Amino acid sequence: MLQSLVTRKLWLAPLAGFTDRAFRILCKENGADVLVSEMVSADGLIRDGGKTLMLMEFGEYERPFAIQLFGSEPVVMAKAAECALDYKPDLIDINMGCPVKKVVKRGAGSALMKTPAKAAQIVKEVKQAIAGSIPLSVKFRSGWDQGSINYLDFGLIMQESGADLLCLHPRTTSQMFSGQSNWEHIAQLQKAIDIPLIGNGDISSPEKAAQIYEQTKCDAIMIGRGALGQPWIFGNIKAYLQSNIYQPRTIDLLQNTMLRHLELALQYKPEAIIIKEMRSQLCHYLKGYVGAAQIRVRLNRASSIQEYHDIISKL
Repeated sequence: MLQSLVTRKLWLAPLAGFTDRAFRILCKENGADVLVSEMVSADGLIRDGGKTLMLMEFGEYERPFAIQLFGSEPVVMAKAAECALDYKPDLIDINMGCPVKKVVKRGAGSALMKTPAKAAQIVKEVKQAIAGSIPLSVKFRSGWDQGSINYLDFGLIMQESGADLLCLHPRTTSQMFSGQSNWEHIAQLQKAIDIPLIGNGDISSPEKAAQIYEQTKCDAIMIGRGALGQPWIFGNIKAYLQSNIYQPRTIDLLQNTMLRHLELALQYKPEAIIIKEMRSQLCHYLKGYVGAAQIRVRLNRASSIQEYHDIISKL
């Protein structure tokens, strides 16, 4: 099971507010191999559920599917993992890499890299809770800041604590998403551990995908922001790795994908919500498009699905 998740597989990273069911399915249709839920709060699952539970819903077409949990307390994380098992995911992922302030101020996400002992306890408790029924992965960063780069030691501790695979985003928390990912950290961690490693960070083109595989020897790659506005990147990566060629973006591809995204979104959420949420999603498709600024203004002012269709049809 584990090898089927990592051997040169292309993962869609969890992105809060973006990787909902519609976008996940769109990426799957375009070649993504493994999908991950949006970040699920362990505290939210235990205390109130509701919208938090909805984040774990997925369909059979989305398999292999991972549910990503975040939290700061080992016992709460273990209970959340037990709850997640009810949804029958193929993998549980623990987020120890989110740098967002509202997450780290609670001691969760990448803040756990400052408390390796607590992070290790979380992995042990979650591992025990899922009782080896499915693999357990941990995603983390290079460190808190440039003065505390500890990804090597941290990765080894995660391995020793029971993680079945790891994912490294080689930026520090203080970097957020600025600057460049240091892929050399992925290469060094790959040499140090005995379990599979997924490389993540700045994979925005098929050429970059080939480069990270060559430079780091990682087992699989995870793409997040690089898929926004170009979900076809997954299929293009596969084509490029096989034949060194891939389909460039065309107006037809752009329009058809945007319309398909809208169609999928309407299957899972009310139109009133879609009109608001799709503004940012659709704007991502216009990166590098001549006249994009004016079109983004129109998209942000659109008040109906029909307006979206009209704007897209005139690209």
